[in-house]
Amino acid sequence: MVFSLTILGCSSAMPSPERFSTAQVLNVLERFFLIDCGEGTQIQLKKYHIKFTRINHVFISHLHGDHFLGLFGFMSSLSLNNRKLPLHIYGPFRLKELIDLFISTMERGIGFDIVFHPLHYQGAELIFEDDKVTVESFPLRHRVPTCGFIFREKLKLKHLKGEVIKELNIPIRLLQSIKEGADFYDEDGNLHPNHTLTKDAAPSRSFAFVTDTAKNQGIIPIIKQVDLLYHEATFADEVKKRAKETGHSTARQAGEIAKRAEVKKLIIGHFSHRYKSLEVLLNEAREEFPNTELAFDGAVFDVK
Repeated sequence: MVFSLTILGCSSAMPSPERFSTAQVLNVLERFFLIDCGEGTQIQLKKYHIKFTRINHVFISHLHGDHFLGLFGFMSSLSLNNRKLPLHIYGPFRLKELIDLFISTMERGIGFDIVFHPLHYQGAELIFEDDKVTVESFPLRHRVPTCGFIFREKLKLKHLKGEVIKELNIPIRLLQSIKEGADFYDEDGNLHPNHTLTKDAAPSRSFAFVTDTAKNQGIIPIIKQVDLLYHEATFADEVKKRAKETGHSTARQAGEIAKRAEVKKLIIGHFSHRYKSLEVLLNEAREEFPNTELAFDGAVFDVK
C-alpha cells in the first residue's frame, strides 16, 4: 500500500528553472495531500502527472510567498476544470482573507466550496483525521507564525491466518473482531487465542514536514522516530549566523535534529539560490545523520 512523497519544488525564496518554490504531494493510501503551494505548483503537478482532482486537502505552513503564491493559480485551474467537490485548506488565519479577495475578483466565483481550517500555534494539534490517516500541526520558529505537519497512518488491523480461519470454520461475522484482537471459542468451548488466528499487521508509517525554522529542539518529541523527515536546510554551516538571523536552519542543524529525534530517513530541502552545487549541504547533514538525501524537483521517496 502506497505511502509516497513527491517533491514539486525545493528552492527557498528565489525559484529557478531547476528548483521551483516549496511544494510537495504526499500520497497516503491514495489520499493525496498538497503541502505548501509555491509559485508554479500547478505546472509541476502536470509535469509529474499528479491529477489535480485527486487533491482535496492543502496545507500551507506560513505566509511567505514562496510557500503559498501558487495557491491562487491552482484554485483557478480547479475552477476551469469544473471542480465541484469542496477543497479543504489549512493555513494561517489571514490566508482566508487573501482567498476571499481572490475569489471576489472572479466574475463567476470558482464553482466549489473552500473549507478553511485556521492553524494555531500553541503546540501540536490534530487538524485532520479519517479512517486511515491523521494529520497534526505543530509550531516552528520563523519570522512569521509557521507550522510543520506530521502525517501518520492509523494502526492497522491484524491479518487473518486464512488456513486457520477455514479449518476452524469461523463465521464471517466474527472476522472483524478477530482482526481487532478478539479470541475465538469454538462450539466445544475451546479457546483459540488471537495470536493463533492472526499475523501482525505491517507497522504504521509516518512523515514529518519541517519547513522554514531556526534550529528548534522543541520539535524533537513531536517528530520522534518518524519514518521520513523533511527538514529545511537553507544554508551551509559557514553562514549559520545568517540562518539564525533569517529564521532558517543549516544542513548540519537539520542532521542534528534528525539524529536526536531518531528518525529513519532525512530529506533536506529549501535550498538558498547561492548554492549551485548542493554537495556541501548534503555532506554536512550526513556528518550528523548518514541516512540523508537531497530533495530535488520530481524526486519520489517511498516509505515501505
